[in-house]
Amino acid sequence: MLNVEMLSTGDEVLHGQIVDTNAAWLADFFFHQGVPLSRRNTVGDNLDSLVAILRERSQHADVLIVNGGLGPTSDDLSALAAATAKGEGLVLHQAWLTEMERYFQQRGRVMAPSNRKQAELPASAEFINNPVGTACGFALQLNRCLMFFTPGVPSEFKVMVEKEILPRLRARFSLPEPPLCLRLTTFGRSESDLAQRLDSLPLPPGVTMGYRSSMPIIELKLTGPATQREAMLALWPEVKRVAGQNLIFEGTENLPAQIARRLQERQLSLTLSEQYTSGLLALQLSRAGAPVLASEVVPSQEETLAQTAHWTTERRSNHYAGLALAVSGLENEHLNFALA
Repeated sequence: MLNVEMLSTGDEVLHGQIVDTNAAWLADFFFHQGVPLSRRNTVGDNLDSLVAILRERSQHADVLIVNGGLGPTSDDLSALAAATAKGEGLVLHQAWLTEMERYFQQRGRVMAPSNRKQAELPASAEFINNPVGTACGFALQLNRCLMFFTPGVPSEFKVMVEKEILPRLRARFSLPEPPLCLRLTTFGRSESDLAQRLDSLPLPPGVTMGYRSSMPIIELKLTGPATQREAMLALWPEVKRVAGQNLIFEGTENLPAQIARRLQERQLSLTLSEQYTSGLLALQLSRAGAPVLASEVVPSQEETLAQTAHWTTERRSNHYAGLALAVSGLENEHLNFALA
């Protein structure tokens, strides 16, 4: 099996000042391409640390995706670290320098001299195009490991992975068929209760049962190689039987999208009134395309469920909506939900 790793760089990532969304995205994207990550590391903006970890992982990984450190500032050290790790110098990639100059000229801006750094690549590196930014990427073979160096800007990183790196991996390696992942989501059952029932099921070889808890919602995932598709599909009805009436939907479509689709199918409009949630329900449902007729955020206050239900019914009538949903406050930090 191909050993694919990721190295995230930058003090701001290492120290938790920003969330490493690129790592989460890459892990999910590669998993669904049949090349799951086997390891993730993070290192700060220190040349010695970068060189050391590049040399270390080059002895273990088949592929290493290095993210960040390709910008024009003094703490962008990835290209220099790669060249140092391999024992070679940096050379100017004239075609990319010309492309950067054109990029700035088209936008009516003068390119700062510091940007020239982004066109300096290790001597043996293969240039990788960045169609949406000024930091190009590059590929480098170090010992047993094929390394890809990518910019940290998420939009640039994702395009480069999808359009440049994945095709290179498919051309060089025999990648397996993507794994099969069956998902369902439950409401109201604890993770331990579900696990007690599901852990006794006989799983096919290489197949795992996973749980992701965000109480009161639990996602169940049955994951395995594509070669076990028939066995997994045969087992899936038993998983759904265990979930029972707590099952709210299957697949990857999230709850707001499910609600939006069902409202549209029934040709129902919705009006919302929220306390404590600051309009979050309206935002999520609107983004999912739900037919939200009206919404409001009202001052938070304590009230009984009967009071909430009463004015929810009034709101539905006043707005001529098919349904009205309200969230209000109750004692002891609990929330009322009323649907009319």
